[in-house]
Amino acid sequence: MISVTDITISILYILLIVTIGLWIPKKKRESSSSEEYFLAGKNLKWPMIGLALFASNISCLHLVSLAQSGFDSGLLNGNFEWMAAFTLILLALFFIPFYIRSGISTLPDFLEKRYNRACRDWLAFVSILSAIVIHIAFSFLAGGIVLETLFGINMYVSIGLIALVTGLYTIIGGLRAVVVTETIQSIVLLAGALIITWFSWQKVGGWQPLTHVLSGEGEMNRLSMIRPIGDASGLSWIAVFLGYPVLGIWYWCADQTIVQRALGAKDENHAKTGAIFCGYIKLLPVFIFVMPGLFAYVLYKSGTLDISGLPMIQQGDHMVPDSKGIYTLMITQLLPKGLVGILIAALLSGLMSQIAGALNSISTLASYDIYKRIKPTATDKSLVTAGRWSAAIALAVSLLLLPLLNRYTSLFEGINDVIAHIAPPITCVFLTGIFWKKASAKSAQYTLWWGSLAGIVVFAASKLGGSHSFIGNIPFMMMAFYLFAGCLVFQVILSYCYPVVHTEQSKQLYWHSFAAPLRIPGWQGLANYKVLSGGLLLIMAVLYFLFR
Repeated sequence: MISVTDITISILYILLIVTIGLWIPKKKRESSSSEEYFLAGKNLKWPMIGLALFASNISCLHLVSLAQSGFDSGLLNGNFEWMAAFTLILLALFFIPFYIRSGISTLPDFLEKRYNRACRDWLAFVSILSAIVIHIAFSFLAGGIVLETLFGINMYVSIGLIALVTGLYTIIGGLRAVVVTETIQSIVLLAGALIITWFSWQKVGGWQPLTHVLSGEGEMNRLSMIRPIGDASGLSWIAVFLGYPVLGIWYWCADQTIVQRALGAKDENHAKTGAIFCGYIKLLPVFIFVMPGLFAYVLYKSGTLDISGLPMIQQGDHMVPDSKGIYTLMITQLLPKGLVGILIAALLSGLMSQIAGALNSISTLASYDIYKRIKPTATDKSLVTAGRWSAAIALAVSLLLLPLLNRYTSLFEGINDVIAHIAPPITCVFLTGIFWKKASAKSAQYTLWWGSLAGIVVFAASKLGGSHSFIGNIPFMMMAFYLFAGCLVFQVILSYCYPVVHTEQSKQLYWHSFAAPLRIPGWQGLANYKVLSGGLLLIMAVLYFLFR
């Protein structure tokens, strides 16, 4: 049972976040302007950008599902965290200069400047849909599972309450309220994760007892991040190497929900440094989100952690415990009273921050890319109003999707499976757009249309045919790469069939050489984006060598 003290801490935390979220827009007199509401007046500095990027990415879903993956397969899914550092460097070096200099408010706006209006419309539609499904609905699902397990409250009731609370300050306050609360929530989330990591590590007894249990007969190499080709997980080194960039470039470089924090930067240097700072923070989740699940597995094998309370599910010919609730069991069994409340606050931080970020991006897309097109003379006040209504509608739609998404055994795999079928055409047109001057508007338009249709068809075929079909047996990471390769070939062919006709704007939105981004001067000394990027790459290389 959760103590009164812990419940009180959780409630006080929620009230604090809501109070801050509602106070921020009142502090800024210009909060009714569209630029202030959607992009925080373009005045954000790098520490806030980095923490907000991290908070928009890490939700309750990650805390719950990464712990589950650590329990089920060890550190393997940590690749999604460490590889993110690589794509954040790509965001800083290659994408942000164009985003900031072109003065865009949304990424669909960038596609219109580089290609045409049809590309903008399609990306706006897909971005809103993906924000509802990936960033909101899946996060709600993970949060509902945790709160139901902890408090015994019906999952949909608890989700409804969180939706009401988060929607309140997000819809009223805009991006500044979102970023300020996300910064606080990032710190709380990291503190909570460090607490559960420390207590589970102490309970395990150190590195030697850990390796002793993991070296037992029949144990897979749970401490390895790199798996051989043909590994049953579907995440072999080749799948990660080829498939992750397709997912990661879309998610970190071309998804409005994430990139919007960088679009609100004070200047290009703050945007770049903020993105790289987030890359450094992304090295932590393997140790504080995934490893606790691995520690839980060791404690379970040694008889210290009781998982009898987990429901049983069918896996092949066997009934196995449903490990979705393993993080909740760790909180209730390993932590003393008082600290449980802090962990619940951390879980709520992850849940609320990602939902808040997604709602703000949806309102921005709906206002600038849909409403303003219908009403070109719309005032700032009407744009903000349209954004608020669109966020409220998106919130309602995401709640209706929950029963459908709850069918995935692993929520983390579920979310990446969906991304793998959405990302390929978008990643393709963004990469060709900034690196290849011959990429034409028509080729990008048709690649987005037909590539998205191919993703839907493949996704449906894999789900309807199941593991008995050819498509169903292809790991989702490899499928993402195959779809991307198909889109790339398709766009290259069409670019020669429909040759590019550049506008004055589009001429400025592609790199004339791969070295060009590195010639841009930055801050002096260690704060220079090239120095920071090199340091991050070096740390990644060392970590992969240690956990190979």
